[in-house]
Amino acid sequence: MPSSDTTLHIGWAQADITPDRPVILAGQFHARVSEGIMDPVTATALALESADGAGSSAQAVMVTCDLASISDELRDAVRHRINAAGVGLDPMNIVIGATHTHSAPDARLTPYGMEKDYKASVLAGKDLTGQAQYGMWPCLDMDIMTPAEYVPFAADRIAEAVLKAWERRVPGGMAYGMSHAVVGRNRRLTYADGSSKMYGKPGTPAFRYVEGYENHAVQALMTYDKDEKLTGLVVNVPCPSQVSEHIFQISADYWHETRVELRKRLGEHIFILPQCAPAGDQSPHVLIGKRAEERMWRLKGRDPQQNAPRAEIALKIANAISDIVPYAGQEIEWTPAFLHTMELLALPRRLISEADADEALEEARPFKAEFERLSAELALQPELRRTPRWYMEITKAYRRMERGARVRKRLELQQANPLQTIEVHALRIGETAFASNPFELYLDYAIRIQELSPAVQTFLVQKAGCNGTYLPSARSIAHKGYGSVPASTDIGPEGGDQLVDWTVAAITRMWG
Repeated sequence: MPSSDTTLHIGWAQADITPDRPVILAGQFHARVSEGIMDPVTATALALESADGAGSSAQAVMVTCDLASISDELRDAVRHRINAAGVGLDPMNIVIGATHTHSAPDARLTPYGMEKDYKASVLAGKDLTGQAQYGMWPCLDMDIMTPAEYVPFAADRIAEAVLKAWERRVPGGMAYGMSHAVVGRNRRLTYADGSSKMYGKPGTPAFRYVEGYENHAVQALMTYDKDEKLTGLVVNVPCPSQVSEHIFQISADYWHETRVELRKRLGEHIFILPQCAPAGDQSPHVLIGKRAEERMWRLKGRDPQQNAPRAEIALKIANAISDIVPYAGQEIEWTPAFLHTMELLALPRRLISEADADEALEEARPFKAEFERLSAELALQPELRRTPRWYMEITKAYRRMERGARVRKRLELQQANPLQTIEVHALRIGETAFASNPFELYLDYAIRIQELSPAVQTFLVQKAGCNGTYLPSARSIAHKGYGSVPASTDIGPEGGDQLVDWTVAAITRMWG
């Protein structure tokens, strides 16, 4: 354990990772090419180091990007740049997460099952332009900034933010607190036949109940300089930033309005590090009580077509943080315990059967036929490419076709290797704990970790790394539906239980 005279050193930085050309936006079954910028997407870095005066130290840098996910290629490209800089920061101590917005550049390069080849290329510092340059969209051929071009573009800027945060670290203090705001809601509705549906309709006689738990906690960690001036905020919310998930513009979604509102209240120059807590079954969309909600937007003079939900969420989060800061600031810690551990954790894959693979391929069959038809049509009539958004139907057909093929590929992978390795981190900062995972993790797992953790507050961060498919609960798998069927998941409840066990054990060890 760190000694009582341990000093915490804190550094902050932010980088703009908004591309200067049109890009593919991540987050839907069909491709979307950006048609402008609604607001910037950013990367924020918080560097932490403790030193006890006897040569012992611990270090970590937490980064969050306004992206849908953090691919292995992007993460490793950032680490490669940090390693080359030679500044005494271990690249493996960098934890990079995503806010899970659906209106940001797609940074995925790897076709399913080809991870090793691309990872080796990134680690070797190779230029990936031209290698699977359209990433998950090989059927798309347009004059845009491709994912293969965006990855080094973003990696340069994220690495720059990490290095600046590391260089700027100075002695500081931290405080923490929790409040509540209704941001995320469970999006899986269950019906009389026992099935659940994501974004199901409640206004039907067959509707029975909302499937799972909702977490309205807003957790915050504040940092201060030696004069007790607030320098930055970590804001942890269990909800993806997907209010505007269908738009064709680049946007940070509700985190943009939230940052604007928080800076207006707490200071224009504070840094804000958003974190998406486990929210695999959560969404900012209103399913229950929608008519009443929309009436209140109208009474408040807000137009649902003009980001009214984003503005409401920003106010709710800002109100929660405004409630926390004055009280938490009464207990600033200047020499908190600080520990960090990282592990490559092998989890059992969700085992699928030949019947599962056959069912997925059968579901994909009409999409395969549609993809082939549209491909032939484009070959005969190339002028169709001049039609606005010509690519939507063919890319949707491709992804639905590929979705079925992935299940067959997974059957082959589990036979060769029944385990899948993920990267996980755990930190202790005073009486708070932070733990990451790469999944869209259902809340059933998150609440178990938080209640078994010895920390006063446990901040969980999902979408921190690749291999991040849904990790559904056993009850959700029983109810089926998107997010719980084999095509949606690589890891099942057995792996989820092991993730819970590792996280609780790792945090518990930090409490001695």
